Amino acid sequence: MEQKSGNLAEDGNVRFGAPRALFAVLENWLDRERDQLPLWLPVGIGFGVAFWQFFGSSAWAGLAMSCASLLFFGNLAPPYSRLRQMARMAAVAILLGFFLIAFRSTTVAQPVLGKIWTGEFYGRVEAVENISARNVYRLRLATGDSSDLPPFVRVNLSPEQYQDDFQPGAIILLRARLLPPAGPTLPGGYDFARRAWFQQIGATGTALGDVRLFQKADSGAWFATQRTALTDHILASMPPGSGAIGAALVTGDQGHISAADAQAMRDSGLAHLLSISGLHVTAVVGFIFIAVSRLLSLSSWLALRIPIPVVAAATAAIAALAYTLLTGAEVPTVRSFIAAVLILIALALGRDALTLRLVAFGALIVLIFWPEAMAGPSFQLSFAAVATIVVMHDLPFIRRLTERRDESLARKAARAVGSLILTGVAIELVLTPIALFHFHKAGLYGALANVVAIPMTTFIIMPLEALALVFDVIGLGQPFWWLAGQGIAAILALAHSVSGLPGAVTMMPAMPIWAFATFVIGALIFGLLTTNVRYCGVPLCAIGIIAMVMAPRPDILVTGDGKHLALVSADGDVALLRGRAGDFVRGMIFEKAGSFAKATPIEDWPGVRCTLDNCVMTVTGAKRSWTLLATRTRTPIASMEMAAACKRVDIVVSDRWLPQSCRPKWIKADRRLLEQSGGLAFFLDAQRVVTANESNRHMPWVKAAHAARAADASRQ
Repeated sequence: MEQKSGNLAEDGNVRFGAPRALFAVLENWLDRERDQLPLWLPVGIGFGVAFWQFFGSSAWAGLAMSCASLLFFGNLAPPYSRLRQMARMAAVAILLGFFLIAFRSTTVAQPVLGKIWTGEFYGRVEAVENISARNVYRLRLATGDSSDLPPFVRVNLSPEQYQDDFQPGAIILLRARLLPPAGPTLPGGYDFARRAWFQQIGATGTALGDVRLFQKADSGAWFATQRTALTDHILASMPPGSGAIGAALVTGDQGHISAADAQAMRDSGLAHLLSISGLHVTAVVGFIFIAVSRLLSLSSWLALRIPIPVVAAATAAIAALAYTLLTGAEVPTVRSFIAAVLILIALALGRDALTLRLVAFGALIVLIFWPEAMAGPSFQLSFAAVATIVVMHDLPFIRRLTERRDESLARKAARAVGSLILTGVAIELVLTPIALFHFHKAGLYGALANVVAIPMTTFIIMPLEALALVFDVIGLGQPFWWLAGQGIAAILALAHSVSGLPGAVTMMPAMPIWAFATFVIGALIFGLLTTNVRYCGVPLCAIGIIAMVMAPRPDILVTGDGKHLALVSADGDVALLRGRAGDFVRGMIFEKAGSFAKATPIEDWPGVRCTLDNCVMTVTGAKRSWTLLATRTRTPIASMEMAAACKRVDIVVSDRWLPQSCRPKWIKADRRLLEQSGGLAFFLDAQRVVTANESNRHMPWVKAAHAARAADASRQ
């Protein structure tokens, strides 16, 4: 076979004049990496999904031409060569990813609300989420074909408005104030409109007044009802303060966790324990598999007549399916279920339970059915964590550290702890840039906290909760609930301690997308290759991380409604135009500024002069000073006075429509501009303005919102 490949290379050189040595090196390298090449299939599909995310469906012609060029240059290689095969696989995978996400976006397309709407309507309850920490019940409602509203809306109810009969399948009559799904408040911010589009939510809002039950639910929503009942049972059974975490671990319902506990879990790197995903499904599957295997092995008659691993794997798979349905069948849970089933199949067949091929296959399944998940932090963080574990334990050093040997129990335990710490540190190194890209902050001590929390959750708390549920059948589960509650209390104490350490959380301003992409490409090269070429990924990761760290802070931030403006210093100090800005707006501003500093009233900022109606600010940059005028009330200002004020400044920011006579020296960011651009981030030294909508104006949810607004305007 090697001789044949060499002849092909030689023939190719004769026909095309390609450098023989270069082609031989590439072919030999690809031959050594032949077992790793299939791992790049989901990467190619992911690239196609990312291309759609950046350029939209209208860019299909450019992508098709690029893939055709790739096929053309691949065909210059001799037939049957690996280079030609790789070119074909890359082109097909990229096109497949692009058309998968485009098809998915088309199939979920639903009308969205164009403007604020207040009125009465009937809604069929599709899902109920109890967020007791905020005293809110969140209902997903189907509005029916006869309504002028989008087919599906999400409405918040207060505990006084909610009734126990508001279960999936029930029809209710309510009056509500609804708004279009919100896009990013600031550049690089969370885009709820994207999530709402793929969840087919066309509006969100709040119920007004009494909400009446029109028709009770039928018996078709058994899993949703059982989930609610199980959550309430856990809350009532466990000690106060622990029940909310205990319910989240079993049913995935995080709505009862207090804000302080949730923040501590995030800052300590333990928030992943609260989302039903790989850890929880693995605990359930492992518990069932081991329990069934041990019980069946007690009978020699059964052990000799049935394949115990197959029966145990099938039982664990059924239990995992039931657990997935019970917890709401969210995409992360379904992804974990698929991975668990693949592991069970491998165990039943006597194969390696966890390999990179298994991880790649799981990613492939998710990308085929839910391609939109690739852009979300859940997909990226979970697959990056699992892949890091596999890659780490395939490294020769780690293999030597973890291999079995005759030694004392103390040395064995020390090596196990050392392996856990090294793996945790590696996971943190990989996940921190991803977390910083999406959330602009990350915990620094998560590796150490997880070394304690993950084993405790997997081997103590969740088995205790499972035993408590089993013994509740005969009324003896309370001791197990109490023990599980003590374990959860210990984890909460750990989370609050770690999150309170100096430097426990780091924050950075929004980073350039190319830096994140460079880091991801470097990590893929290092993780998916086995030859020395993999080490080329290390400098790419380093370049990406350096660019993230060096990302500049914006000098001025303006929200999309024009009401909130923030001045940001080079040291991270922040001054707010409106001191009464809510927690959500403050959180978004400080995330984009990459700062933990306490907000300063803008009147106390150097170079600022304020009246009741407006503020004039002088911002000094490295090259020059900039003057900015911002309005902060709705009080009318005479046109001539406003025009004169605008003429004296470089930038004007207002949440109102300013007259045409207002002409500042650089930018007039009034309501007219902000409705098109969204929030703004000013980088004064570079004379650059980044808009919230510049990277998503081609997206279908943005186009649908514009179309809805235009339709509403034409009807008026």
